[in-house]
Amino acid sequence: MTEPAPSLAQAWNLPSSTTVVDVGLRDGLQAVAEPLDTSRKVEIADRLVAAGCTELEVCSFAHPKVLPQLADAAEIVAELDRLPWRDAVTLRGLAPNLTGARRAVETSLDEIAVVIPAEDGMALKNQSATTEQLLDHLPEMVRVVQQAGKRIIVAVACAYFSPCYGEVSAPMRDRVIQAAVDLGVDKIYLANTTGVEHPGEVYSGLAQARAHYPHVSFGTHVHNRNGAATANALAALAAGAGWLETSVAALGGDLWFPGDPAVLGNMATEDLIHLLETMGIATGINLTEIRSIAADLVDFTGFPSSSFVLRGGTREDLAGARWQ
Repeated sequence: MTEPAPSLAQAWNLPSSTTVVDVGLRDGLQAVAEPLDTSRKVEIADRLVAAGCTELEVCSFAHPKVLPQLADAAEIVAELDRLPWRDAVTLRGLAPNLTGARRAVETSLDEIAVVIPAEDGMALKNQSATTEQLLDHLPEMVRVVQQAGKRIIVAVACAYFSPCYGEVSAPMRDRVIQAAVDLGVDKIYLANTTGVEHPGEVYSGLAQARAHYPHVSFGTHVHNRNGAATANALAALAAGAGWLETSVAALGGDLWFPGDPAVLGNMATEDLIHLLETMGIATGINLTEIRSIAADLVDFTGFPSSSFVLRGGTREDLAGARWQ
């Protein structure tokens, strides 16, 4: 009797399950011009958890004048603390600098993410400091976060390509990773910041990082400018990424760069869940509920979504359609 062929996930050495971190309440909403009410953000977070999300990035401690959309960072965390699921869910906030880190640790957040671009041009545009200057500040940020009993995550922005520089080399990435690891950081993600990354470099970058630092958990933050987000997500999993970061309704992302907003932004959480579900890779997240949240977010924000599942539907939608 012929042995059954391996599944695609097995053939590609993909895991049987993975963690999907939704960053819509931070990276998504910072791209929406009009701030969403705090109560609405809390509602979205509550629904994401009900749908099965166990890790959420919910806020940023950037200066309110820079990101007024996220000026309620401490308030939203305080409101989420009241919900019955709080102890079972990992909540993360982003701190762009030491001042932000000090504000963040005053909340109950479990994790604080620190962003360091791999090259100076993007670092200067995004945080008004060179990469080296940001690395000089990192020891104190790590100390502040860890002293507060929280976990710090270092995000390597523009890990593969920067519009201010071009292709980012492995040594440029490794400079940031090594500095973080030397300080005891054990959770790092490589960000596909511009959305023009390709699966070959995503795979090799993560595989090399994991080989050099086997005790560190590496993840990937996925954007979709060139339409390769699906391939990049699978490449990251094949390389051993411990988690993937996406945004419900595909909100946010690289919208300040040139290009048509209809195809820019983060990979949609619902698109990733749909993809992984069809491949037998468990996430614990309910696709139907995520789609409903995504549709409501589009209504709440008036923001056009590039989500394929939201706009094009699924097999079940087509099978249930009434044809004339």
